[in-house]
Amino acid sequence: MDFKDYYKILGVEPTADDKTIKAAYRKLARKYHPDVSKEKDAEAKFKDASEAYEALKSADKRAEYDDLRKYGQHGQPFQGPPGWQGRGGFGGGGADTGDFSDFFSSIFGSRGNGFGGAQAGRSAGRRGQDVELELPIFLEESLSNESKKVSFQIPQHNSAGQHVSNTSKSLNVKIPAGVTDGERIRLKGQGAPGVGGGANGDLYLTIRFAPHPKFDVEGENLIITLPLAPWELALGTEVEVPTLTGKINLKVPAGSQNGQRMRAKGHGLLNKAGQRGYLFVQLKAVMPRQNDDAVKALWQELAKKAAFDPREQWSS
Repeated sequence: MDFKDYYKILGVEPTADDKTIKAAYRKLARKYHPDVSKEKDAEAKFKDASEAYEALKSADKRAEYDDLRKYGQHGQPFQGPPGWQGRGGFGGGGADTGDFSDFFSSIFGSRGNGFGGAQAGRSAGRRGQDVELELPIFLEESLSNESKKVSFQIPQHNSAGQHVSNTSKSLNVKIPAGVTDGERIRLKGQGAPGVGGGANGDLYLTIRFAPHPKFDVEGENLIITLPLAPWELALGTEVEVPTLTGKINLKVPAGSQNGQRMRAKGHGLLNKAGQRGYLFVQLKAVMPRQNDDAVKALWQELAKKAAFDPREQWSS
């Protein structure tokens, strides 16, 4: 079963509003309607556009699809997150979805109904409780689709809806590449079980970046402080600087200033467009801890020969 990018099918951005989505669908429907279109594969393209609009036209379905979209690439075999079990895996259905694809059916199940047929009924039971969990990850883990084991407690209720106990549950969760600090990931059906035939609750994971010993985070960019001796700033040098994936050689020009920032493109964090931000290297002058008489004499000689007043502007 291949993943379908419904935004790509309609030719809109994932941030498009309802009006834009509706207009894009109408344009494609007019162009590819089998009764009037002479375009090649018009019927298939019309069905794709109708399916995409069915998935994106309502806020609930769109939110559900957006949760899955992080895990797939258009036209590529689809492997969902934990809890994905093929047809009806996210929609809890498996009902007939008319002319729509298996991919659509597997998400929305009984809520997808072809080109406007009647919806299947839902259970009258009580939906299970959602579970909220903070998931700390290392910065390195945000660069690739790594799986991470998550263990948590889920509440159990009796038939009257009363809380009776907690049980432990563990999942291997695929962390989408480019995830950001504070981002909330929804795993449908992985929360508390429903009561009286009701649907399971959801698990919500809030991503938290663990503090890094070398890097600070500034949006999609990273900042590292580079300690330098005063003479390295004055004379220039080449220094090996660590990154999240290795090391780079950085040339520090002669006459560089304390606190000055240099940047290395493509060594920051991954963004949603699949590109990496900058690594900003902040220069920091570090004085020797101890100076003997000979070294002090050299500093005094330098002070005389340089004839430099760093506070000259104060007197102007």
